[in-house]
Amino acid sequence: MPPSRRGGNASTRRPNQSTLSFGTRSRITKPTATPTQSLKAKNPVERAVVPDVVTPEPAQPHIAEVVVREQAKEEVSQPLSAEDERALKVSQRDLQRYWKGEEAKRRTPRVHQQDLSLEEKILRHFDLSSQYGPCIGIARLKRWRRASMLNLDPPIEVLAVLLKAETDVNQRAHVDELMS
Repeated sequence: MPPSRRGGNASTRRPNQSTLSFGTRSRITKPTATPTQSLKAKNPVERAVVPDVVTPEPAQPHIAEVVVREQAKEEVSQPLSAEDERALKVSQRDLQRYWKGEEAKRRTPRVHQQDLSLEEKILRHFDLSSQYGPCIGIARLKRWRRASMLNLDPPIEVLAVLLKAETDVNQRAHVDELMS
């Protein structure tokens, strides 16, 4: 029968293992003084260190913004289609009627859009309408035309606002600006 590990006779017992001691010299402890305490203890004149002034670099457009601007230029340079001509005939009164209809569909009024123009409200509503596809990383005009090509019936008023806009700022979705 093999000897048991517990108990047993003295010849089968192992000697007790000694505990490891690292000594007091190599002992790791937390620092006793925090940096703020050491600064307070020093002379106030010595504490006054002037940080280096960082000059901001000139603002460069984000890569996504550059891509959307290029898409917008391509879309605008195309010849006018029948939808484009119809959209150019949309009057300001038609835009107001469209927006009143969209507002009537809501239960509560929009709170944070009082200081936006009618055109910006229409474009932001289009941005947030997921039925026309994603709005991030694509120009609004290209998104409208893609939705039209897929027979999703995007509102002609949105195309009217996009075609009448003089700047390419209106080509980038508001959500896209927030996300990048």
